This record gives sequence, structure tokens and C-alpha cells, in this order.
Amino acid sequence: MKMRIHKYLAHAGVASRRKAEDMVAAKEILINGHPAKIGEIVDPEHDKVTAGGKPTHLESEAVYYLIHKPRGVVSTASDPEGRRTITSFVPQGMRLYPVGRLDYDSEGLMLLTNDGELAFHMTHPKFEVEKTYRVLVKGVMPEKSVGYLEQGVTIEGKKTAPAKVEIVEAQENNTWIDITIHEGRNRQIRKMCEAVGFPVMRLIRTKFGPWELGDLQSGKYRSLDASEVEKLALN
Repeated sequence: MKMRIHKYLAHAGVASRRKAEDMVAAKEILINGHPAKIGEIVDPEHDKVTAGGKPTHLESEAVYYLIHKPRGVVSTASDPEGRRTITSFVPQGMRLYPVGRLDYDSEGLMLLTNDGELAFHMTHPKFEVEKTYRVLVKGVMPEKSVGYLEQGVTIEGKKTAPAKVEIVEAQENNTWIDITIHEGRNRQIRKMCEAVGFPVMRLIRTKFGPWELGDLQSGKYRSLDASEVEKLALN
């Protein structure tokens, strides 16, 4: 089946659709020996496509793993510092995208897949995929601060989009809250809470799009079946 080059590269597990377009623009992608153009059509059955000089091919089978990322693990496929990576927890043998990355000290739900189209859908801002976090903050958070977070706070000169915030448990010195956002700015939850005076002590992603962490234990994963992916109705 013929398709545009960025879609082919995503399905081939080379890069997400957004990154694939950057690779085409940088002339890193060749189709039958000539530099690919943005939007160019490729026929996987007859065209030879290389990325950075290496041949590409469509993955024969799409795989999807929901995984509970532990603290002290990096959300990438490799790490120059030699720290343990999220992909080390699942079966090896194929290139996987870590989708919905979490910082080193955070934990919770992530997706690993070789489906570049799904990775694009779950992370591109235009789809506004919601993510929910269970967060322990230092101090007793009042409803006034909850309101500030819900309305949006300014971090690094830019106001965050409205959020959904709920106090789950008020302890003597700390507070557990649930925060739902659809943005994905770097360390956003931590910076939002710090902006209203409540540093984060622990952060756990409990929901990512249609999927929930549930009773999935830290460091464990489960496979998604086709029906759990098809219901997203990707465009």
C-alpha cells in the first residue's frame, strides 16, 4: 500500500511522524537513491528507502506494551550515563518507542510500541491526550491553590492550560492530589506545583489517554490487544 514518506517511516519504526519529517528535511532519507521530499509517496513493495544510510522495512507486527515505570529509570531506549532504561523491562528484539516519557524521579504509566502513528497520536499537542497524575506535595494545600492550578499558572513565561485538580488526601504535613492535564511540557507537574508553593515529593502517572495504571506493579508490563488500540480511532 502506497503512503507518504513520513507515515512509512513511522510504520517502519524509524522515527515518529514528526521526527520523520525533520529527517526528510535534513536529507537523511533516500528513496531509491535520491533524497526524499516532504510528502513524497513511497511504495513499500517496490521502493528502497534508507535512513541515515541504513535500509528500512515495515515491521511485520505491531506491538504495544503498557508499563509501570519505576523511579530511578530513564524513559528512553538508551542512556549515555549507563542508567537502566525503560525498554529493558520488556522483551527485546525490536525497536520500540517510549511514549509519554516521565522524568527520572517520576513513576507510573507509559507506553512502549513500534507503531509510530500511535506514538504520534498520543504525544502531538493537537490531539490533547489527557494524562492524570497522583502527586504528593509538601505542605497542606488549600482549595485556593487548587483553583490556581485549575485556572493555569505561569511557568517559564507561559501560562499552562486549564487543569483538573482534586485533593485526594490531606495529611498532617503533606497533601495527595490528582492532576489531569493534556499538555506535555518538561517537568510540567513539578513546576506547576512549585509555582503555587508546594514542592512535589512523589509523582505517579495513573492514566494515559484511555489506559489506567490499575494494579500493574512497578517494573511490570502488559500487552495491549488490537481492540484496546483500535478504539482510539486514529486519524
